[in-house]
Amino acid sequence: MFSDVGGLEILTLIVMAIIIFGPDKLPKLIQDTMGFIRKIRSFADNAKEDIRSELGPEFKDFEFEDLNPKTFVRKQLMGDEQDPLGLKGMKESLDIRSVLDDKPAAPVNGRAGSVSFDKGAPAPASAGAPLQPGERPPFDPDAT
Repeated sequence: MFSDVGGLEILTLIVMAIIIFGPDKLPKLIQDTMGFIRKIRSFADNAKEDIRSELGPEFKDFEFEDLNPKTFVRKQLMGDEQDPLGLKGMKESLDIRSVLDDKPAAPVNGRAGSVSFDKGAPAPASAGAPLQPGERPPFDPDAT
């Protein structure tokens, strides 16, 4: 939550709190703030337990974080530790690092091959030949 707050900012807040509230009232203020935070936490925990008990035993491991759309989609598509749709394999087959490292890429759609990004690379032999029906045109990285 406060990952971008550095040591200097915390020290500045402490000094400002001592100046504003005074050293004699600051311990009481900290104690009251901590008590308030504990009450809010206990209220939230009680609300969670009430909701779980009202929903029934099938929702005993229900978490409010599951209501976040991003978490919900990730959990539904990927499962907890499984990859039922094969998305991990698809991601690995489309890995750009294999192209950049001059390693042969995994075949995509049953077509094997590699793409060269060198400007001095020789043109394919069929550069001027007409395309066969259903054949895709060659990829030109300079044109994109």
